[in-house]
Amino acid sequence: MAKLQPFRAYRPVLGLESKIASPPYDVINSKEARIMAAGNQHSFLHVVKPEIDLDESIDTHDERVYAKARENFQNFITEGFLIREEIPSLYLYRLVMGEHWQIGLVAGVSVLEYETDKIKKHELTRKDKEDDRTRHVDVVNANAGPVFLTYRSQPEIDAKIACLCQNIPIYDFTANDGIKHTIWVISHPYDLDEIRHLFTQVPDLYVADGHHRSASAARVGAARRAIDPSPSGEKVYDYFLAVLFPHDQLAILDYNRVVKDLNGLSREAFLKAVSRNFIVAPASQPKPEQPNMFGMYLPGQWYRLQTKPGTFPSNDPVKSLDVSILQDNLLAPVLGIHDPRTDTRIDFVGGIRGTNELEQRVNDGEAVAFAMFPTSIDQLMSIADAGKVMPPKSTWFEPKLRSGLIVRSLEDI
Repeated sequence: MAKLQPFRAYRPVLGLESKIASPPYDVINSKEARIMAAGNQHSFLHVVKPEIDLDESIDTHDERVYAKARENFQNFITEGFLIREEIPSLYLYRLVMGEHWQIGLVAGVSVLEYETDKIKKHELTRKDKEDDRTRHVDVVNANAGPVFLTYRSQPEIDAKIACLCQNIPIYDFTANDGIKHTIWVISHPYDLDEIRHLFTQVPDLYVADGHHRSASAARVGAARRAIDPSPSGEKVYDYFLAVLFPHDQLAILDYNRVVKDLNGLSREAFLKAVSRNFIVAPASQPKPEQPNMFGMYLPGQWYRLQTKPGTFPSNDPVKSLDVSILQDNLLAPVLGIHDPRTDTRIDFVGGIRGTNELEQRVNDGEAVAFAMFPTSIDQLMSIADAGKVMPPKSTWFEPKLRSGLIVRSLEDI
């Protein structure tokens, strides 16, 4: 079952929602955040990327950064940028990107279900990033950004949500990236009870995007439970902020790779080494058209890589992923990148940035880029069901949830 907890959200005062809503903390760097928030005192980047309000020389993990996040969050409240919901509620969050749309339920989800793998994961986390978000949640005393969860769709839930979307939303705006965001409040006791009951029929939830946010929120919950003289399993820290989407509404984009050098190889030697496990041919189209195919960019030229038969175990749900095939047959043996989670020679570029970003990165001095075919949601859920994990940066979900529209305080329900 999926246990849900309504809560009294902090949310933008009407009229400031489009100014407050910000990208998630982990999809832009500090420099980009400074530029994006310039001249906008209302941007929630001041809370999720608080280093933008401090000297650039200060390390992003410095205690002053977390203190600034808390200060900024409290200022948003005292200045009236954010208002508090009067009663515990659930929320609906619809995103529209071009012809694509998806509607999720915003709720508190159970830390215990996360700890017992009823909320399933498909990626490992990095300790430094997990430590960072744990400290942020603890100091700010709030879940500032939601975790993106999915579940196998159920007709009864779809019908209930479609019915509730007939009501008047509290926010309805289009962000500067063209994505439309619409949010409804669900506060009637009958609706709350029905939705919570319907989700008890959902056997498992899956982390789609936000492994570090979910792990960090769970760590804070466990730490507070350990020092609580009267833990009940239903305290505010026993839940964390999430948006739950049915799996058949989600869009996964490619998650591409850029490598800084060719591991000491010349261009000719590199191409020869790649051709051991791939059929290599010049290409005019950067993006691969099907699984087991890759685009590769070296300065001035795109190539098409087609996997050779026998180079991967097709019956292994993890090893047969394209990200695994590339890792096991090229990144590790040819480029010497054995742990992409920690190797600083590799970087990852979300598909929303397009292949032009890959070309630009290589033309500006990096050595090689790889365009991937997107992982499917069925692959993700099958791997999570098997208790296995994907290689890092296997999936890139779009559109992204905005931070600051619904904030869950850990002060009380």
